[in-house]
Amino acid sequence: MIQNIDNAVILWMQEHMVQPWLNPLMILVSKLGDKGILWIAIGVCLMVWGIKNKVHLWQGILVLLALASNAVVCNLWLKPMVARIRPYDLLGFDILIPTLSDYSFPSGHTSSSFAAAAVIYAIDKRFGIAAYLFAVLMGISRMYLGVHFLTDVLCGAVIGFLMARITLLIWKTAMKNKPFVA
Repeated sequence: MIQNIDNAVILWMQEHMVQPWLNPLMILVSKLGDKGILWIAIGVCLMVWGIKNKVHLWQGILVLLALASNAVVCNLWLKPMVARIRPYDLLGFDILIPTLSDYSFPSGHTSSSFAAAAVIYAIDKRFGIAAYLFAVLMGISRMYLGVHFLTDVLCGAVIGFLMARITLLIWKTAMKNKPFVA
């Protein structure tokens, strides 16, 4: 039943949402998530900013730790274990980006986006809301491009959020008197 819903959602999106004027935006959003590059850049920028203000150094480290723990769970453990076929391979439609060599479940782009967004939200709610909005757009872009099912994206979001919360909890416990996020 879940696969039938996933199939219906992705096919509906491919038929009704994919528009030539929207394609470049969705491709750009998705590319910003390749290998977590946007989020890694934010973590590194916080660390560089931390040269003057040590709190930002710790915040950058937290973003990178959340991304790393998420990558281990999502990309190294779950994707090969579940080995779910990509929607375009299963349903036989063309996509706007090159085909991918890994599995579909869960969405790594979405999970890394939610992992970073959850840490950024803990640091600063204003930037965190923007990060969460971008994370949602990331998940939509992955379905729009036909490379993930709805459940790949939803589970990716949950996994990313949980890995960030676990990272924050471990950090807070281990570093009781160190600079920390709000």
